[in-house]
Amino acid sequence: MATPPHHGPDGFRNAEPTSHGSLGVALPFFARRIWSNVVGRGGGASAVAVDTAFLRYNARHSVPTATWIGHATVLVQMDGVTFLTDPIWSDTAGPVAGLGARRLVPPPLALDELPPIDFVVVSHSHYDHADLPTLRALAARGAHVFVPLGLGRLLRDEGITAVTELDWWQAAPFERVTVHCVPARHWSRRGLFDENETLWSGWVVSGPTRRFYFAGDTGPTASFAAIGERLGPFGLAALPIGAYEPAAMMGTVHLDPEQAVAAAAPLGAERVLGVHWGTFDLTDEPVDEPPVRFHREVARRGLAADRFRTPRLGETEQW
Repeated sequence: MATPPHHGPDGFRNAEPTSHGSLGVALPFFARRIWSNVVGRGGGASAVAVDTAFLRYNARHSVPTATWIGHATVLVQMDGVTFLTDPIWSDTAGPVAGLGARRLVPPPLALDELPPIDFVVVSHSHYDHADLPTLRALAARGAHVFVPLGLGRLLRDEGITAVTELDWWQAAPFERVTVHCVPARHWSRRGLFDENETLWSGWVVSGPTRRFYFAGDTGPTASFAAIGERLGPFGLAALPIGAYEPAAMMGTVHLDPEQAVAAAAPLGAERVLGVHWGTFDLTDEPVDEPPVRFHREVARRGLAADRFRTPRLGETEQW
């Protein structure tokens, strides 16, 4: 069989050109990130109390719901399963505790307050998306973990054995649903010398009554139309709306709020959940700017406001 075009000799590559910016952009950016972590910035997302009793009850009855836990972590219940996207409960997103981007607001519930988690999808290897302490804890509670190609080794080295690795456009059944790995425009790295050795992806979970799309981290991409055509339409799409400045570094690998709104149409998304903001201070834009721009763009386009949501941490929405 022919080698897929996103497979390279030493790892993986995007279907569309990407750029991390020049050193003249990157070095001042990292200096600003270090300073921000020292002095701290406000603007973290607000939170509400989680209705844990309902979520436990709903794990058996499956009213379709999504609960934003923070950053790219969404608790989804649909078609008889309960799953998490890119779960992170750690206080910092980095290689060791205390080193990395600090959490601005705590998770709205503890890990031991979660309903039973059937499985987890992980979009890529970056520390704010593949959080090993959280994944170990969830695996110990019986959660299966779906990852893109190459990332399974990292988890197995941590003693996590219930892992399924998938390439773009591959799928695996899980109880009443099917889990699909889909393209994204991003990159991967955890150390100094492993850039793009593991794949990055989005995920689709399709069931008898609902279809859910999780973009992971991605820049604007023609893949949205392909995903919508092959696997949509979607009752709910969770799209990143933060981490977009400076554009010279982030513009090809992260959506800005306006691009996230625009992605709803090619995806065929009935509702959009704006995530990946207000939890960790990762980039230069004001922490609380993404939802403001997101809803402003919805209004500018004359779209129905109730289709585009940025809930509070811990808030459960039906879809």
